[in-house]
Amino acid sequence: MSEGTMQRRAQRDDQRARRTMRAGGLNRLLAAAAAVPVMLVAAGCSSDSGSGDDSGAAQKSGGASASTSPSAEPTVQAAAYGALPEACGVLSKKTLTALVPKAPAKGKEGASSDTAARASCSWSSLDNNGVKGSQFRWLNVSLVRFETDAASSGEQQAQEYYAKQVQDVAATAGAKNPKSQAVAGTGDQATTVRYDLKKSEGAFKQQTVVSRVENVVVTVDYNGAGLAGDKTPDAAALVKSAELAAKEAVAAVETANGEGAGGGSSSPTPSKPSSTAPSKSPSKSPSASASASAAKKS
Repeated sequence: MSEGTMQRRAQRDDQRARRTMRAGGLNRLLAAAAAVPVMLVAAGCSSDSGSGDDSGAAQKSGGASASTSPSAEPTVQAAAYGALPEACGVLSKKTLTALVPKAPAKGKEGASSDTAARASCSWSSLDNNGVKGSQFRWLNVSLVRFETDAASSGEQQAQEYYAKQVQDVAATAGAKNPKSQAVAGTGDQATTVRYDLKKSEGAFKQQTVVSRVENVVVTVDYNGAGLAGDKTPDAAALVKSAELAAKEAVAAVETANGEGAGGGSSSPTPSKPSSTAPSKSPSKSPSASASASAAKKS
């Protein structure tokens, strides 16, 4: 092989080596360039994931904070009325003259250890007509006020007592033909219960009006009978009279607490204030005591 031929072959080998080296470098550059977007994408995903976790943690933290914050404790409504009028002064002289014409001017005050919570007054009338017999009337007004306690408001207790009173009167032993009817314009609630009661002295007509105004319950008992042969009084007239007395008594309660115009004396004297609330259990049905008193007086 000639020297020229050997030189040309060496040049070709050298050129081939150069081309190979250039091709290898280009490939490495392309590989490196391709790897950059992959790294960027990976970094982006990692960043998004971290942001989502932070948001979720914040939401969880906020929810936990909201759920653990204490709620406001409910408060029991304070009693609206803090006083009772003098029981024997709740009815006007005109009303007393119409309902119990022969009764003493001053009614008989009922016994009570706390007149700011419970009070009553009664009047008894016997109109003697000689050989024609006599007309008997008995009237009683009872006032019960309830104080708010930790368990329930005074108004709620009065509502429960009112319902129990109406129920007890309707279930009076010996009551014949009991009838109940709602009464309008008398406090917040009012019901009249009427029935007949047969006794040895005569046929009694009993009317009981139970009323509630705020946290006070007013019960008016009114009964009448014709004794010793006198005629039995008209039940409808007795009901009308009892409901009139109940309206006046309720108005007197409102006046004693700075409301309304009052229905009895011009300025009923409130009973002595007290913090003692009356018992939640109702007293003996007033209709029963009314009948007993009527029998005794006759």
